[in-house]
Amino acid sequence: MTATDNATDPEGDTAAIRRIIEESETAYNTNDAELMVAHFAENATITTATGTRVTGRQAILDHTRAALTGFLRDQYVRYEVTDVTFPGPGLALAHKSARAATAGGELIDREPSMVATYVLVREGGRWWVTARLNTLVATWG
Repeated sequence: MTATDNATDPEGDTAAIRRIIEESETAYNTNDAELMVAHFAENATITTATGTRVTGRQAILDHTRAALTGFLRDQYVRYEVTDVTFPGPGLALAHKSARAATAGGELIDREPSMVATYVLVREGGRWWVTARLNTLVATWG
């Protein structure tokens, strides 16, 4: 990393990170595995909502491709970025909530059914996802 990689512009960086999550939503809704992992670092790790851990960009791509052409093929989602923070130079944490939607974009879930935490690092003048953890939201009552 260079000194410029460690500098953060909260407004510009926040917007860039929001775009990454927006592209993830687009990828999910169009079954585009390549777009879904376009912002993942080579050594990234994900943990799915079912607890499966996948490490390495190619393995994440393979896993994502199988999910988007399999059990997620006819699923649609709407994401909301709920928080972006910068705990250190070149480091960001982003949180999103997810709700199921129809193919036309109408919300099915009244409340989020999943939340996710992203860990991002700034390298080479851009943000890379190094970890993502998806968590299903329990419904009580």
